[in-house]
Amino acid sequence: MTDAVRAALRAQRIELPSWAFGNSGTRFKVFAQRGVPRTPYEKVEDAAQVHRYTGVAPTVALHIPWDKVDDYTDLAAFAGECGVGLGTINANVFQDDDYMLGSVTSPDPVVRRKAVDHLLECVEIAAGVGVRDVKLWFSDGTNYPGQDSIRARQDRLAEALRETYEALGEGQRLLLEYKLFEPAFYTTDVPDWGTAYAHCLRLGPKAQVVIDTGHHAPGTNIEFIVAFLLREGKLGAFDFNSRFYADDDLMVGAADPFQLFRIMHEIVVADALAPEAGIAFMLDQCHNIEPKIPAQIRSVMNVQEATAKALLVDHRALTEAQQAGDVLGANAVFMDAYNTDVRPLLAQVRQEMGLDPDPVAAYARSGYADKIVADRVGGQQAGWGA
Repeated sequence: MTDAVRAALRAQRIELPSWAFGNSGTRFKVFAQRGVPRTPYEKVEDAAQVHRYTGVAPTVALHIPWDKVDDYTDLAAFAGECGVGLGTINANVFQDDDYMLGSVTSPDPVVRRKAVDHLLECVEIAAGVGVRDVKLWFSDGTNYPGQDSIRARQDRLAEALRETYEALGEGQRLLLEYKLFEPAFYTTDVPDWGTAYAHCLRLGPKAQVVIDTGHHAPGTNIEFIVAFLLREGKLGAFDFNSRFYADDDLMVGAADPFQLFRIMHEIVVADALAPEAGIAFMLDQCHNIEPKIPAQIRSVMNVQEATAKALLVDHRALTEAQQAGDVLGANAVFMDAYNTDVRPLLAQVRQEMGLDPDPVAAYARSGYADKIVADRVGGQQAGWGA
């Protein structure tokens, strides 16, 4: 059992978001930090540091146009030199004045055309660097009753998704993300997993749902959604983070580590942890007050710990208790795994991989943080503005 657990942990892959390394903040203020990357190339350098000390974060997702460059193949080659690769291409149709009333669901056909053209650009970028996934999240919605036709907006959404889907190349996927609310507060055009699932089901096998762990109402049973979509073959990816306030970008496992364990249990039960299962695990976090690279390292470690505990569940004992109707016994098996201290196991796994057993301490000793503060003087720091 332990050998199998260690093998699974060594094979685990967690993608990093480029935007985690830029300046970010709340709706009211973006907080600048020293040493923050100024270019996508410097973001890749920082992401490579996370992989260097964790060994399980070999790709970095891009957000277009935040990470727009003249030559994406050159960026991919640079990433390879740093020891990582490019990952999911994320579209951005929410930071342009034209999108005030929506992007692909806007009542203005000119705005809709502009938005869809950007989605097609993202498909082309992904194809050019050999990336499988293009992820779509829409801030589209309305703030007032009667502002627009709810049904018509769904029609426009479906049309845009269909055109994007048909542009996908061999082996590419469209990942559709949902969010309960914000910035649209009356209706959100993709507010829940059911809406995303319905659109993906109609599109076809290359369309999959993304579960962002912060995009739900308080008390939502996310592991049920995970189990359902896995059963239907429609779960394509995770965006890991933690929900303390209306947005979702704090460190994964910070608010409810037990929830993260429950989610990973469903992944393990469905034998969907290995990369070949097709579930893309990614951090989607903006570190506002904590240092960027250590926060990403710690987040990767949090996912590893939840995964290790999920792998330690005694499935035979759990199934026997469930089938016998032994409520307390089944819960005890579940809780035994969750209450296990897996840090020594993970330290052993890292040593087997030739890594320091304490990634955070190893990074702190490396001197990289001081180096980037000294080197990255001048220029425009990356960030999403505000």
